[in-house]
Amino acid sequence: MLRAHRIAPALATAVLTAAALTTAGTAHAATASAHATTAPHTRAALAATCSQSYLPLPDPVCTPGATNPDVTQDTIDDTICVGGYSTSIRPSTSYTNRLKVQQIAQYGYADTNTADYEEDHFIPLSLGGHPTDPRNLWPEPRYAVGPDSQASTDKDSVEYKLYRAVCNHQVDLVPAQRAIATDWTTALSVLGLG
Repeated sequence: MLRAHRIAPALATAVLTAAALTTAGTAHAATASAHATTAPHTRAALAATCSQSYLPLPDPVCTPGATNPDVTQDTIDDTICVGGYSTSIRPSTSYTNRLKVQQIAQYGYADTNTADYEEDHFIPLSLGGHPTDPRNLWPEPRYAVGPDSQASTDKDSVEYKLYRAVCNHQVDLVPAQRAIATDWTTALSVLGLG
């Protein structure tokens, strides 16, 4: 269920981004000038457009997940189920670290130490998640969060079990992707795997 208080900031961000992309370079200079004169606490407040209320899950508006079009049920034996596949398409740390810093600000985390977050593929590479699409990457806390005190290592365990089930043809790819993107904490039980 989408919440109105989260839709407005996301919509405003989209409108402002579209406006910035369609104007000449003077708009970019004006935006940069405005940011330079804005108080630091105001800049942080403007940047915090994603909600932490879903933790240990990402905000579904900011991080809905995205899949790799090269990975389908018909191609899993030639892609994700081949040893080393995820490593071969993993984006560079310079890309993910830069994105992590931006997204930590967007999520409004008080702790801005990048070492405390894993720039996580929401739909994992091992399940056909898109490697570089920012909609599939988010700064997942490494520490326990949420009502059940889940950590990034807990999600890693679920990812591996789903990957094994898909590659062993126990579960089809799309239901596995859908289950992990809906709620990784319940994905195994939803699919009858745990």
